[in-house]
Amino acid sequence: MEWILAAGGLIILILAGDSLVKGAVNLALRLGVPALILSLTIVAFGTSAPELLISVQSILDGFPGLALGNVVGSNTANVLLVLGIPALLAVIHTSESDVRASYLQMLAASVLFIVLCFFGPLNWISGLILLAGLAAMLVDAVLKARRSPAPPEVEGADPSMAWGKIILFLVIGLIGLPIGSELLIRGATVIAQDFGLSDSVIGLTLVAVGTSLPELATTVMAALRRQADVALGNVVGSNLFNILGIMGIATLVGPVPVDDQFLTFDLWVMLGAALLMIPLVFMGRNLTRVWGVGLTAAYAVYVWSIL
Repeated sequence: MEWILAAGGLIILILAGDSLVKGAVNLALRLGVPALILSLTIVAFGTSAPELLISVQSILDGFPGLALGNVVGSNTANVLLVLGIPALLAVIHTSESDVRASYLQMLAASVLFIVLCFFGPLNWISGLILLAGLAAMLVDAVLKARRSPAPPEVEGADPSMAWGKIILFLVIGLIGLPIGSELLIRGATVIAQDFGLSDSVIGLTLVAVGTSLPELATTVMAALRRQADVALGNVVGSNLFNILGIMGIATLVGPVPVDDQFLTFDLWVMLGAALLMIPLVFMGRNLTRVWGVGLTAAYAVYVWSIL
């Protein structure tokens, strides 16, 4: 039953998050919000809504380790799994993309997060520091976008969408997200107890992989369409928001203790996975099937080691 709860909660989270993005984007368009602001705020936060709800709800329910594991595990899975599996299907020509600035921001955010964890537990002060980093990132993105001649394409935008459909999308998203997060947390914690695993380990594995499925689907399609910018940008952007946005907001809800396992192993695996992207970002290496095998195998070894 707990597996059904977890799977059902995950499906509801993914569908509700997508619905909320579509509703919010088209509501903002109707209200005259510029496409630039939409792409940098509503879409970015909306696609991270499942992870955010999981992290906040797990803290409120007394499972803060699941919140931390969700973010650390998702960032690791985003590099090793979300880039690894699509590379098995098709070569991703990352030499044609330029995400160097955003990648450096991701590395800086990862190092900042690790430093804060060593001064743990993570609390509201940590949250404000992370959110300040997020604000700085958004300001930088706005300034860069204003210098770009091409307007950003906004996911889910449909200027002709009827008001009734917009409201329906918003209602589905706002109702589905808390229901899905509650079901997933209940199922995951029972699974953890049945197998004698901590909530941190479940967050690092089951919940992290589950909440990374939307990013995986996006990257697979980007690989098949030869859109390297989308593939790399999807991973880098998601990891940035996970650290600065999700953990920033979650730690304002309640303190998050940092287990020794994170300090001695998991945080360094997350950082190591991020550093593996250097040849792709700076050296013009394409993401070939050899890379795909290596990244996917590395993730399998990581999961085996923590289980």
